[in-house]
Amino acid sequence: MAISANRLELLQIAEAVAREKAIDKMIVVAAMEDAIQKAARSRYGQETDIRAEINPKTGEVKLQRLRRVVEEVADPITEITLEEAQAREPEASLEDFIAETLPPMDFGRVAAQSAKQVIVQKVREAERDRQYEEFKDRIGEIVNGQVKRVEYGNVIVDLGRGEGIVRRDEVIPRESFRYGDRIRAYIHDVRREQRGPQIFLSRTHNDFMVRLFAQEVPEIYDGIIEIRSVARDPGSRAKIAVISNDSAIDPVGACVGMRGSRVQAVVNELQGEKIDIIPWSHDPATFIVNALQPAEVAKVVLDEDTRRIEVVVPDEQLSLAIGRRGQNVRLASQLTGWDIDILTEQEESERRQKEFHERSTLFVDALDLDEVVGQLLASEGFTSIDEIAYVDFAELASIEGFDEETAQELQSRGRDYLDRIEAEQDERRRELGVSDELGEVPGMTTAMLVALGGDEVKTVDDFAGSVPDDLVGWTERKDGEATHHAGTLDGFGLSRADAENMIMTARVMAGWIDEQDIEPETEEGDEIVEGDEVEDVVGAADAAELTEAAAPSEVDEAEADETTDETETVDTPTA
Repeated sequence: MAISANRLELLQIAEAVAREKAIDKMIVVAAMEDAIQKAARSRYGQETDIRAEINPKTGEVKLQRLRRVVEEVADPITEITLEEAQAREPEASLEDFIAETLPPMDFGRVAAQSAKQVIVQKVREAERDRQYEEFKDRIGEIVNGQVKRVEYGNVIVDLGRGEGIVRRDEVIPRESFRYGDRIRAYIHDVRREQRGPQIFLSRTHNDFMVRLFAQEVPEIYDGIIEIRSVARDPGSRAKIAVISNDSAIDPVGACVGMRGSRVQAVVNELQGEKIDIIPWSHDPATFIVNALQPAEVAKVVLDEDTRRIEVVVPDEQLSLAIGRRGQNVRLASQLTGWDIDILTEQEESERRQKEFHERSTLFVDALDLDEVVGQLLASEGFTSIDEIAYVDFAELASIEGFDEETAQELQSRGRDYLDRIEAEQDERRRELGVSDELGEVPGMTTAMLVALGGDEVKTVDDFAGSVPDDLVGWTERKDGEATHHAGTLDGFGLSRADAENMIMTARVMAGWIDEQDIEPETEEGDEIVEGDEVEDVVGAADAAELTEAAAPSEVDEAEADETTDETETVDTPTA
Protein backbone atom coordinates (compact mmCIF):
# COMPACT_ATOMS: atom_id res chain seq x y z
CA MET A 1 0.00 0.00 0.00
CA ALA A 2 1.37 3.46 -0.85
CA ILE A 3 0.45 6.89 0.48
CA SER A 4 0.26 8.14 -3.09
CA ALA A 5 -2.74 5.96 -3.82
CA ASN A 6 -5.90 7.69 -4.86
CA ARG A 7 -7.44 9.29 -1.80
CA LEU A 8 -10.87 7.88 -2.53
CA GLU A 9 -9.37 4.40 -2.85
CA LEU A 10 -8.53 4.44 0.87
CA LEU A 11 -12.16 5.12 1.76
CA GLN A 12 -13.40 2.51 -0.71
CA ILE A 13 -11.06 -0.09 0.76
CA ALA A 14 -12.17 0.81 4.30
CA GLU A 15 -15.84 0.49 3.33
CA ALA A 16 -15.29 -2.84 1.58
CA VAL A 17 -13.41 -4.34 4.54
CA ALA A 18 -16.02 -3.01 6.98
CA ARG A 19 -18.84 -4.63 4.98
CA GLU A 20 -17.01 -7.93 4.62
CA LYS A 21 -16.13 -8.22 8.31
CA ALA A 22 -19.39 -6.60 9.53
CA ILE A 23 -17.57 -3.98 11.58
CA ASP A 24 -17.67 -0.18 11.77
CA LYS A 25 -15.95 1.69 8.93
CA MET A 26 -14.19 4.05 11.37
CA ILE A 27 -12.49 1.06 13.00
CA VAL A 28 -10.89 0.23 9.65
CA VAL A 29 -9.92 3.89 9.12
CA ALA A 30 -8.32 3.96 12.59
CA ALA A 31 -6.41 0.78 11.71
CA MET A 32 -5.13 2.44 8.54
CA GLU A 33 -3.99 5.45 10.56
CA ASP A 34 -2.06 3.17 12.93
CA ALA A 35 -0.49 1.41 9.94
CA ILE A 36 0.60 4.71 8.37
CA GLN A 37 2.06 5.86 11.70
CA LYS A 38 4.09 2.65 12.02
CA ALA A 39 5.39 2.95 8.46
CA ALA A 40 6.30 6.61 9.00
CA ARG A 41 8.26 5.77 12.16
CA SER A 42 10.36 3.32 10.15
CA ARG A 43 11.22 6.30 7.89
CA TYR A 44 11.75 9.03 10.50
CA GLY A 45 12.91 6.88 13.43
CA GLN A 46 11.08 4.72 15.96
CA GLU A 47 11.54 7.27 18.73
CA THR A 48 9.65 9.90 16.72
CA ASP A 49 6.09 10.59 17.93
CA ILE A 50 4.11 10.65 14.68
CA ARG A 51 0.36 11.05 14.26
CA ALA A 52 -1.52 10.20 11.06
CA GLU A 53 -5.05 11.38 10.30
CA ILE A 54 -7.29 10.31 7.42
CA ASN A 55 -10.14 12.62 6.54
CA PRO A 56 -13.23 10.31 6.53
CA LYS A 57 -14.86 12.44 3.78
CA THR A 58 -12.05 13.23 1.36
CA GLY A 59 -9.55 10.50 2.17
CA GLU A 60 -6.74 13.07 2.58
CA VAL A 61 -3.84 11.80 4.74
CA LYS A 62 -2.18 14.23 7.15
CA LEU A 63 1.15 13.36 8.82
CA GLN A 64 2.38 15.28 11.88
CA ARG A 65 5.35 15.01 14.22
CA LEU A 66 4.74 15.90 17.90
CA ARG A 67 7.50 17.41 20.05
CA ARG A 68 7.20 18.20 23.77
CA VAL A 69 8.03 21.71 25.04
CA VAL A 70 10.85 21.64 27.64
CA GLU A 71 13.33 24.10 29.15
CA GLU A 72 16.44 22.21 28.03
CA VAL A 73 16.39 19.93 25.02
CA ALA A 74 17.93 16.50 25.53
CA ASP A 75 16.58 14.92 22.33
CA PRO A 76 15.83 17.33 19.47
CA ILE A 77 13.75 14.70 17.69
CA THR A 78 11.15 14.52 20.45
CA GLU A 79 11.67 17.81 22.34
CA ILE A 80 11.69 21.56 21.56
CA THR A 81 12.66 24.62 23.61
CA LEU A 82 10.03 27.02 24.89
CA GLU A 83 11.44 29.89 22.73
CA GLU A 84 11.20 27.85 19.50
CA ALA A 85 7.75 26.65 20.39
CA GLN A 86 6.46 30.16 21.11
CA ALA A 87 7.90 31.32 17.82
CA ARG A 88 5.55 28.85 16.12
CA GLU A 89 2.71 28.94 18.63
CA PRO A 90 2.67 32.12 20.76
CA GLU A 91 0.43 30.47 23.38
CA ALA A 92 2.70 27.44 23.87
CA SER A 93 3.87 26.61 27.41
CA LEU A 94 6.02 23.99 29.09
CA GLU A 95 4.89 20.34 28.70
CA ASP A 96 2.69 21.22 25.72
CA PHE A 97 3.11 19.42 22.40
CA ILE A 98 3.91 21.20 19.16
CA ALA A 99 2.68 19.57 15.92
CA GLU A 100 4.84 19.84 12.82
CA THR A 101 3.42 18.82 9.46
CA LEU A 102 5.51 16.24 7.58
CA PRO A 103 5.69 16.03 3.79
CA PRO A 104 3.87 13.19 1.99
CA MET A 105 5.93 10.05 1.57
CA ASP A 106 5.92 6.84 -0.43
CA PHE A 107 6.15 3.54 1.40
CA GLY A 108 8.67 0.95 0.43
CA ARG A 109 7.83 -2.73 0.11
CA VAL A 110 8.83 -3.59 3.69
CA ALA A 111 6.95 -0.62 5.16
CA ALA A 112 3.85 -1.45 3.13
CA GLN A 113 3.94 -5.08 4.28
CA SER A 114 4.28 -3.98 7.89
CA ALA A 115 1.36 -1.57 7.48
CA LYS A 116 -0.73 -4.35 6.00
CA GLN A 117 -0.06 -6.58 9.04
CA VAL A 118 -1.13 -3.79 11.39
CA ILE A 119 -4.40 -3.32 9.50
CA VAL A 120 -5.11 -7.06 9.41
CA GLN A 121 -4.45 -7.37 13.16
CA LYS A 122 -6.65 -4.40 14.08
CA VAL A 123 -9.47 -5.60 11.84
CA ARG A 124 -9.22 -9.11 13.30
CA GLU A 125 -9.44 -7.76 16.86
CA ALA A 126 -12.44 -5.64 15.90
CA GLU A 127 -14.08 -8.69 14.33
CA ARG A 128 -13.55 -10.72 17.51
CA ASP A 129 -15.05 -7.92 19.61
CA ARG A 130 -18.03 -7.77 17.26
CA GLN A 131 -18.51 -11.55 17.47
CA TYR A 132 -18.33 -11.49 21.26
CA GLU A 133 -20.87 -8.67 21.58
CA GLU A 134 -23.21 -10.38 19.13
CA PHE A 135 -23.08 -13.91 20.62
CA LYS A 136 -22.50 -13.27 24.35
CA ASP A 137 -26.27 -13.06 24.97
CA ARG A 138 -27.02 -16.14 22.86
CA ILE A 139 -25.57 -18.71 25.25
CA GLY A 140 -28.08 -21.54 25.53
CA GLU A 141 -29.30 -21.33 21.93
CA ILE A 142 -29.04 -23.90 19.16
CA VAL A 143 -27.37 -22.60 16.01
CA ASN A 144 -27.02 -23.99 12.49
CA GLY A 145 -23.76 -23.71 10.65
CA GLN A 146 -21.53 -25.16 7.97
CA VAL A 147 -18.34 -27.08 8.64
CA LYS A 148 -15.43 -24.90 7.60
CA ARG A 149 -12.62 -27.28 8.48
CA VAL A 150 -11.67 -30.07 10.89
CA GLU A 151 -8.46 -29.74 12.91
CA TYR A 152 -7.29 -32.65 15.09
CA GLY A 153 -10.88 -33.66 15.77
CA ASN A 154 -12.03 -30.10 16.50
CA VAL A 155 -14.75 -28.90 14.12
CA ILE A 156 -14.59 -25.25 13.02
CA VAL A 157 -18.09 -24.04 12.13
CA ASP A 158 -19.02 -21.06 9.96
CA LEU A 159 -22.02 -19.39 11.62
CA GLY A 160 -22.44 -16.69 8.98
CA ARG A 161 -21.56 -13.67 11.15
CA GLY A 162 -19.13 -15.60 13.31
CA GLU A 163 -16.97 -18.66 13.62
CA GLY A 164 -17.47 -21.29 16.35
CA ILE A 165 -15.66 -24.43 17.40
CA VAL A 166 -16.94 -27.82 18.50
CA ARG A 167 -14.09 -29.37 20.45
CA ARG A 168 -13.51 -33.07 19.94
CA ASP A 169 -14.76 -33.88 23.46
CA GLU A 170 -17.99 -32.01 22.63
CA VAL A 171 -18.64 -34.09 19.51
CA ILE A 172 -20.83 -37.19 19.79
CA PRO A 173 -18.59 -40.32 19.70
CA ARG A 174 -18.23 -42.00 16.32
CA GLU A 175 -19.59 -38.86 14.65
CA SER A 176 -17.54 -37.45 11.78
CA PHE A 177 -17.83 -34.23 9.77
CA ARG A 178 -16.35 -33.09 6.50
CA TYR A 179 -15.98 -29.73 4.83
CA GLY A 180 -19.34 -28.30 3.79
CA ASP A 181 -21.50 -30.49 6.07
CA ARG A 182 -24.42 -28.82 7.83
CA ILE A 183 -24.24 -29.00 11.63
CA ARG A 184 -26.49 -28.06 14.56
CA ALA A 185 -24.90 -27.34 17.93
CA TYR A 186 -25.54 -25.71 21.28
CA ILE A 187 -23.75 -22.50 22.32
CA HIS A 188 -22.46 -23.33 25.79
CA ASP A 189 -19.85 -20.59 26.19
CA VAL A 190 -18.78 -17.31 24.61
CA ARG A 191 -15.66 -15.63 25.92
CA ARG A 192 -12.93 -13.24 24.85
CA GLU A 193 -9.80 -14.94 23.55
CA GLN A 194 -6.56 -13.39 22.33
CA ARG A 195 -6.51 -15.69 19.34
CA GLY A 196 -8.60 -18.43 17.84
CA PRO A 197 -12.37 -18.98 18.05
CA GLN A 198 -14.26 -17.63 21.03
CA ILE A 199 -17.72 -19.16 20.39
CA PHE A 200 -17.71 -22.64 21.91
CA LEU A 201 -20.32 -25.13 20.69
CA SER A 202 -21.35 -28.54 21.96
CA ARG A 203 -23.35 -31.54 20.81
CA THR A 204 -22.87 -33.54 24.02
CA HIS A 205 -24.18 -30.94 26.48
CA ASN A 206 -27.32 -31.96 28.38
CA ASP A 207 -29.06 -28.72 27.44
CA PHE A 208 -28.57 -29.52 23.75
CA MET A 209 -31.08 -32.34 24.18
CA VAL A 210 -33.38 -30.04 26.16
CA ARG A 211 -33.37 -27.46 23.37
CA LEU A 212 -33.98 -30.12 20.72
CA PHE A 213 -37.05 -31.33 22.60
CA ALA A 214 -38.24 -27.73 22.97
CA GLN A 215 -38.08 -27.40 19.17
CA GLU A 216 -39.97 -30.66 18.59
CA VAL A 217 -42.51 -30.51 21.45
CA PRO A 218 -44.68 -27.35 21.50
CA GLU A 219 -45.80 -28.07 25.08
CA ILE A 220 -42.19 -27.76 26.28
CA TYR A 221 -41.67 -24.55 24.31
CA ASP A 222 -44.87 -23.10 25.83
CA GLY A 223 -43.85 -24.12 29.36
CA ILE A 224 -46.72 -26.58 29.89
CA ILE A 225 -44.23 -29.44 30.21
CA GLU A 226 -40.90 -29.01 32.00
CA ILE A 227 -37.75 -31.07 31.63
CA ARG A 228 -36.50 -31.20 35.23
CA SER A 229 -33.26 -33.13 34.72
CA VAL A 230 -31.21 -34.82 32.01
CA ALA A 231 -28.51 -37.50 32.10
CA ARG A 232 -26.64 -38.47 28.94
CA ASP A 233 -24.12 -40.98 27.77
CA PRO A 234 -23.64 -39.15 24.43
CA GLY A 235 -24.25 -41.29 21.37
CA SER A 236 -25.43 -44.27 23.42
CA ARG A 237 -28.26 -43.63 25.90
CA ALA A 238 -29.98 -40.80 27.77
CA LYS A 239 -32.66 -40.31 30.39
CA ILE A 240 -34.83 -37.23 30.81
CA ALA A 241 -37.30 -36.50 33.61
CA VAL A 242 -40.42 -34.55 32.62
CA ILE A 243 -43.39 -33.12 34.51
CA SER A 244 -46.59 -31.49 33.28
CA ASN A 245 -48.08 -28.33 34.76
CA ASP A 246 -51.44 -29.35 33.28
CA SER A 247 -52.97 -32.49 34.73
CA ALA A 248 -54.82 -33.12 31.47
CA ILE A 249 -51.57 -33.55 29.50
CA ASP A 250 -49.41 -36.64 29.80
CA PRO A 251 -45.78 -35.39 29.78
CA VAL A 252 -44.29 -38.67 28.58
CA GLY A 253 -46.82 -39.13 25.78
CA ALA A 254 -46.41 -35.54 24.61
CA CYS A 255 -42.64 -35.96 24.35
CA VAL A 256 -42.93 -39.28 22.53
CA GLY A 257 -45.45 -37.96 20.01
CA MET A 258 -47.68 -39.80 17.57
CA ARG A 259 -45.99 -43.13 16.81
CA GLY A 260 -42.81 -41.75 18.38
CA SER A 261 -42.41 -39.01 15.77
CA ARG A 262 -41.24 -36.31 18.18
CA VAL A 263 -38.69 -38.32 20.10
CA GLN A 264 -37.50 -39.97 16.89
CA ALA A 265 -36.60 -36.58 15.44
CA VAL A 266 -34.37 -35.92 18.45
CA VAL A 267 -32.87 -39.42 18.26
CA ASN A 268 -31.98 -38.92 14.59
CA GLU A 269 -30.23 -35.62 15.34
CA LEU A 270 -28.23 -37.34 18.11
CA GLN A 271 -27.00 -40.16 15.88
CA GLY A 272 -29.35 -42.83 17.21
CA GLU A 273 -28.91 -42.07 20.94
CA LYS A 274 -31.64 -44.01 22.79
CA ILE A 275 -33.74 -41.82 25.09
CA ASP A 276 -35.73 -42.95 28.15
CA ILE A 277 -38.47 -40.43 29.03
CA ILE A 278 -39.35 -40.68 32.72
CA PRO A 279 -42.09 -38.95 34.75
CA TRP A 280 -40.55 -36.70 37.42
CA SER A 281 -41.85 -37.02 40.99
CA HIS A 282 -41.49 -34.96 44.17
CA ASP A 283 -41.04 -38.20 46.11
CA PRO A 284 -37.38 -39.30 45.79
CA ALA A 285 -38.23 -42.99 46.16
CA THR A 286 -40.81 -42.92 43.37
CA PHE A 287 -38.54 -40.83 41.14
CA ILE A 288 -35.59 -43.21 41.57
CA VAL A 289 -37.79 -46.25 40.90
CA ASN A 290 -38.95 -44.57 37.66
CA ALA A 291 -35.38 -43.66 36.75
CA LEU A 292 -34.25 -47.30 36.96
CA GLN A 293 -36.76 -48.41 34.35
CA PRO A 294 -37.06 -50.83 32.65
CA ALA A 295 -35.87 -52.73 35.76
CA GLU A 296 -38.45 -53.64 38.42
CA VAL A 297 -37.75 -52.53 42.01
CA ALA A 298 -38.92 -54.42 45.09
CA LYS A 299 -37.86 -52.00 47.83
CA VAL A 300 -35.85 -48.85 48.41
CA VAL A 301 -34.18 -47.54 51.58
CA LEU A 302 -33.37 -43.82 51.67
CA ASP A 303 -30.68 -42.03 53.67
CA GLU A 304 -31.54 -38.33 53.47
CA ASP A 305 -28.37 -37.09 55.18
CA THR A 306 -25.96 -38.58 52.67
CA ARG A 307 -28.44 -38.61 49.74
CA ARG A 308 -27.83 -42.29 49.31
CA ILE A 309 -30.42 -44.88 48.38
CA GLU A 310 -30.33 -48.64 48.55
CA VAL A 311 -32.42 -50.38 45.90
CA VAL A 312 -33.49 -54.00 46.21
CA VAL A 313 -34.42 -55.79 42.98
CA PRO A 314 -35.41 -59.39 42.20
CA ASP A 315 -32.44 -61.62 41.45
CA GLU A 316 -33.33 -61.93 37.76
CA GLN A 317 -33.59 -58.10 37.41
CA LEU A 318 -30.07 -57.30 38.65
CA SER A 319 -28.35 -57.15 35.26
CA LEU A 320 -31.21 -55.09 33.82
CA ALA A 321 -31.07 -52.59 36.70
CA ILE A 322 -27.31 -52.17 36.43
CA GLY A 323 -27.26 -52.05 32.65
CA ARG A 324 -24.37 -52.78 30.32
CA ARG A 325 -21.16 -51.56 31.97
CA GLY A 326 -23.27 -49.98 34.71
CA GLN A 327 -24.88 -47.54 32.28
CA ASN A 328 -28.47 -47.75 33.55
CA VAL A 329 -27.69 -47.20 37.22
CA ARG A 330 -25.09 -44.52 36.41
CA LEU A 331 -27.56 -42.51 34.34
CA ALA A 332 -30.26 -42.96 36.99
CA SER A 333 -27.86 -41.63 39.63
CA GLN A 334 -26.97 -38.60 37.50
CA LEU A 335 -30.64 -37.97 36.73
CA THR A 336 -31.82 -38.06 40.35
CA GLY A 337 -28.73 -36.69 42.11
CA TRP A 338 -28.71 -39.65 44.52
CA ASP A 339 -26.05 -42.30 45.00
CA ILE A 340 -27.67 -45.65 44.19
CA ASP A 341 -26.61 -49.01 45.62
CA ILE A 342 -28.31 -52.03 44.03
CA LEU A 343 -28.81 -55.31 45.88
CA THR A 344 -30.68 -58.46 45.00
CA GLU A 345 -33.31 -59.79 47.35
CA GLN A 346 -30.98 -62.66 48.27
CA GLU A 347 -28.09 -60.30 49.06
CA GLU A 348 -30.35 -58.14 51.21
CA SER A 349 -31.63 -61.17 53.09
CA GLU A 350 -28.07 -62.36 53.74
CA ARG A 351 -27.05 -58.91 54.93
CA ARG A 352 -30.00 -58.65 57.28
CA GLN A 353 -29.18 -62.06 58.71
CA LYS A 354 -25.58 -60.97 59.20
CA GLU A 355 -26.68 -57.80 60.99
CA PHE A 356 -29.07 -59.84 63.13
CA HIS A 357 -26.23 -62.19 64.07
CA GLU A 358 -23.85 -59.30 64.87
CA ARG A 359 -26.40 -57.66 67.18
CA SER A 360 -27.18 -60.94 68.88
CA THR A 361 -23.46 -61.58 69.47
CA LEU A 362 -23.04 -58.04 70.85
CA PHE A 363 -25.81 -58.57 73.40
CA VAL A 364 -24.51 -62.01 74.38
CA ASP A 365 -20.92 -60.84 74.89
CA ALA A 366 -21.63 -57.44 76.46
CA LEU A 367 -24.42 -58.50 78.81
CA ASP A 368 -23.28 -62.09 79.48
CA LEU A 369 -26.52 -63.62 78.13
CA ASP A 370 -27.58 -66.89 76.64
CA GLU A 371 -27.63 -66.96 72.86
CA VAL A 372 -31.42 -67.39 72.80
CA VAL A 373 -31.93 -64.26 74.91
CA GLY A 374 -29.55 -62.27 72.71
CA GLN A 375 -31.42 -63.32 69.57
CA LEU A 376 -34.73 -62.46 71.22
CA LEU A 377 -33.55 -58.92 71.98
CA ALA A 378 -32.29 -58.51 68.41
CA SER A 379 -35.58 -59.81 66.99
CA GLU A 380 -37.46 -57.22 69.10
CA GLY A 381 -35.64 -54.45 67.24
CA PHE A 382 -32.94 -53.49 69.77
CA THR A 383 -29.79 -52.35 67.98
CA SER A 384 -27.48 -51.16 70.77
CA ILE A 385 -26.75 -51.54 74.46
CA ASP A 386 -27.93 -47.95 75.04
CA GLU A 387 -31.44 -48.86 73.92
CA ILE A 388 -31.61 -51.77 76.34
CA ALA A 389 -30.16 -49.80 79.25
CA TYR A 390 -32.40 -46.76 78.94
CA VAL A 391 -35.56 -48.00 77.22
CA ASP A 392 -38.80 -47.70 79.16
CA PHE A 393 -38.83 -50.44 81.77
CA ALA A 394 -42.37 -51.53 80.90
CA GLU A 395 -41.47 -52.03 77.25
CA LEU A 396 -38.63 -54.38 78.15
CA ALA A 397 -40.74 -56.30 80.66
CA SER A 398 -43.54 -56.74 78.10
CA ILE A 399 -41.40 -58.95 75.86
CA GLU A 400 -42.74 -62.49 75.78
CA GLY A 401 -40.76 -64.68 78.19
CA PHE A 402 -39.44 -61.70 80.24
CA ASP A 403 -40.64 -60.60 83.64
CA GLU A 404 -39.89 -57.51 85.70
CA GLU A 405 -36.93 -59.14 87.42
CA THR A 406 -35.39 -60.11 84.06
CA ALA A 407 -35.95 -56.64 82.64
CA GLN A 408 -34.38 -55.03 85.70
CA GLU A 409 -31.35 -57.32 85.51
CA LEU A 410 -30.89 -56.59 81.76
CA GLN A 411 -30.98 -52.85 82.32
CA SER A 412 -28.61 -53.14 85.26
CA ARG A 413 -26.10 -55.12 83.20
CA GLY A 414 -26.49 -52.71 80.30
CA ARG A 415 -25.77 -49.67 82.47
CA ASP A 416 -22.79 -51.39 84.10
CA TYR A 417 -21.40 -52.16 80.64
CA LEU A 418 -21.89 -48.57 79.47
CA ASP A 419 -20.29 -47.21 82.67
CA ARG A 420 -17.29 -49.45 82.12
CA ILE A 421 -16.92 -48.35 78.49
CA GLU A 422 -17.37 -44.72 79.56
CA ALA A 423 -14.60 -45.05 82.14
CA GLU A 424 -12.23 -46.61 79.59
CA GLN A 425 -12.97 -43.86 77.08
CA ASP A 426 -12.55 -41.14 79.70
CA GLU A 427 -9.16 -42.56 80.60
CA ARG A 428 -8.22 -42.58 76.93
CA ARG A 429 -9.45 -38.99 76.65
CA ARG A 430 -7.16 -37.92 79.50
CA GLU A 431 -4.21 -39.68 77.89
CA LEU A 432 -4.83 -37.71 74.69
CA GLY A 433 -4.89 -34.45 76.65
CA VAL A 434 -8.46 -33.42 75.75
CA SER A 435 -9.70 -30.72 78.15
CA ASP A 436 -12.66 -31.23 80.50
CA GLU A 437 -14.17 -27.96 79.27
CA LEU A 438 -14.60 -29.37 75.77
CA GLY A 439 -16.85 -32.06 77.22
CA GLU A 440 -19.25 -29.32 78.40
CA VAL A 441 -20.31 -28.52 74.83
CA PRO A 442 -23.96 -29.68 74.54
CA GLY A 443 -24.25 -32.94 72.61
CA MET A 444 -20.61 -33.90 73.20
CA THR A 445 -19.94 -37.48 74.37
CA THR A 446 -16.79 -39.07 75.74
CA ALA A 447 -16.45 -41.18 72.58
CA MET A 448 -16.55 -37.99 70.53
CA LEU A 449 -13.87 -36.44 72.75
CA VAL A 450 -11.61 -39.44 72.11
CA ALA A 451 -12.14 -39.13 68.34
CA LEU A 452 -11.44 -35.39 68.46
CA GLY A 453 -8.33 -35.93 70.54
CA GLY A 454 -7.02 -38.37 67.97
CA ASP A 455 -7.40 -35.58 65.41
CA GLU A 456 -5.52 -33.05 67.60
CA VAL A 457 -8.69 -31.15 68.60
CA LYS A 458 -8.18 -30.90 72.37
CA THR A 459 -9.56 -27.56 73.57
CA VAL A 460 -12.68 -25.45 73.15
CA ASP A 461 -10.66 -23.05 70.98
CA ASP A 462 -9.55 -25.92 68.74
CA PHE A 463 -13.14 -27.08 68.36
CA ALA A 464 -14.43 -23.53 67.78
CA GLY A 465 -12.07 -23.22 64.82
CA SER A 466 -13.64 -26.25 63.11
CA VAL A 467 -16.24 -26.23 60.35
CA PRO A 468 -19.07 -28.77 59.87
CA ASP A 469 -17.18 -30.51 57.05
CA ASP A 470 -14.34 -31.27 59.49
CA LEU A 471 -16.77 -33.08 61.79
CA VAL A 472 -19.32 -34.86 59.58
CA GLY A 473 -17.34 -34.97 56.32
CA TRP A 474 -18.48 -33.89 52.87
CA THR A 475 -19.47 -35.43 49.57
CA GLU A 476 -17.71 -34.42 46.35
CA ARG A 477 -19.38 -35.05 42.99
CA LYS A 478 -17.32 -35.40 39.84
CA ASP A 479 -18.52 -36.71 36.50
CA GLY A 480 -21.71 -37.97 38.15
CA GLU A 481 -19.78 -40.03 40.71
CA ALA A 482 -19.96 -39.11 44.40
CA THR A 483 -17.02 -39.52 46.78
CA HIS A 484 -17.56 -39.13 50.52
CA HIS A 485 -14.72 -37.67 52.55
CA ALA A 486 -14.98 -38.77 56.18
CA GLY A 487 -15.06 -36.30 59.05
CA THR A 488 -13.67 -36.67 62.56
CA LEU A 489 -17.11 -37.50 64.02
CA ASP A 490 -18.36 -39.71 61.19
CA GLY A 491 -20.33 -42.65 62.55
CA PHE A 492 -21.73 -40.82 65.60
CA GLY A 493 -25.08 -40.04 63.98
CA LEU A 494 -24.30 -36.33 63.96
CA SER A 495 -26.17 -34.24 61.40
CA ARG A 496 -24.72 -31.16 59.76
CA ALA A 497 -27.14 -28.92 61.71
CA ASP A 498 -26.04 -30.55 64.98
CA ALA A 499 -22.39 -29.97 64.08
CA GLU A 500 -23.07 -26.30 63.29
CA ASN A 501 -24.88 -25.81 66.61
CA MET A 502 -22.03 -27.41 68.58
CA ILE A 503 -19.40 -25.29 66.82
CA MET A 504 -21.35 -22.07 67.40
CA THR A 505 -21.80 -22.97 71.09
CA ALA A 506 -18.05 -23.59 71.37
CA ARG A 507 -17.36 -20.17 69.84
CA VAL A 508 -19.59 -18.57 72.47
CA MET A 509 -17.78 -20.50 75.22
CA ALA A 510 -14.42 -19.42 73.79
CA GLY A 511 -15.56 -15.79 73.76
CA TRP A 512 -15.28 -15.43 70.00
CA ILE A 513 -18.90 -14.27 69.61
CA ASP A 514 -21.83 -13.32 71.83
CA GLU A 515 -24.75 -15.64 72.30
CA GLN A 516 -27.20 -13.13 70.76
CA ASP A 517 -25.16 -13.25 67.57
CA ILE A 518 -26.38 -16.79 66.90
CA GLU A 519 -29.43 -16.64 64.64
CA PRO A 520 -32.22 -19.16 65.22
CA GLU A 521 -31.97 -21.99 62.72
CA THR A 522 -35.69 -22.59 62.23
CA GLU A 523 -38.80 -20.55 62.49
CA GLU A 524 -42.16 -21.70 63.75
CA GLY A 525 -43.45 -22.16 60.21
CA ASP A 526 -40.51 -24.37 59.33
CA GLU A 527 -41.24 -26.69 62.26
CA ILE A 528 -44.79 -27.21 60.99
CA VAL A 529 -43.52 -28.17 57.54
CA GLU A 530 -40.98 -30.60 59.00
CA GLY A 531 -43.72 -32.18 61.09
CA ASP A 532 -45.82 -32.73 58.00
CA GLU A 533 -42.86 -34.43 56.29
CA VAL A 534 -42.35 -36.73 59.25
CA GLU A 535 -46.03 -37.64 59.20
CA ASP A 536 -45.79 -38.50 55.50
CA VAL A 537 -42.74 -40.68 56.13
CA VAL A 538 -44.52 -42.55 58.92
CA GLY A 539 -47.45 -43.17 56.61
CA ALA A 540 -45.09 -44.49 53.93
CA ALA A 541 -43.37 -46.75 56.45
CA ASP A 542 -46.72 -48.18 57.58
CA ALA A 543 -47.59 -48.90 53.98
CA ALA A 544 -44.22 -50.61 53.56
CA GLU A 545 -44.91 -52.91 56.53
CA LEU A 546 -48.27 -53.88 55.05
CA THR A 547 -46.56 -54.70 51.75
CA GLU A 548 -43.98 -56.96 53.34
CA ALA A 549 -46.50 -58.66 55.65
CA ALA A 550 -47.68 -60.96 52.85
CA ALA A 551 -45.00 -63.65 53.40
CA PRO A 552 -42.53 -62.82 56.19
CA SER A 553 -39.70 -65.17 57.00
CA GLU A 554 -38.38 -65.74 60.51
CA VAL A 555 -35.57 -63.23 60.06
CA ASP A 556 -37.84 -60.77 58.24
CA GLU A 557 -40.20 -60.76 61.20
CA ALA A 558 -37.26 -60.02 63.45
CA GLU A 559 -36.31 -57.05 61.29
CA ALA A 560 -39.80 -55.77 60.48
CA ASP A 561 -39.99 -53.34 63.40
CA GLU A 562 -36.43 -52.10 63.05
CA THR A 563 -36.23 -48.36 62.46
CA THR A 564 -33.42 -45.84 62.68
CA ASP A 565 -33.26 -42.07 62.75
CA GLU A 566 -31.02 -41.94 59.71
CA THR A 567 -33.03 -44.01 57.21
CA GLU A 568 -36.60 -44.51 56.12
CA THR A 569 -37.80 -47.67 54.36
CA VAL A 570 -40.28 -47.50 51.49
CA ASP A 571 -41.36 -50.78 49.88
CA THR A 572 -42.80 -50.82 46.39
CA PRO A 573 -44.76 -53.80 45.11
CA THR A 574 -43.19 -55.71 42.28
CA ALA A 575 -44.90 -54.98 39.00
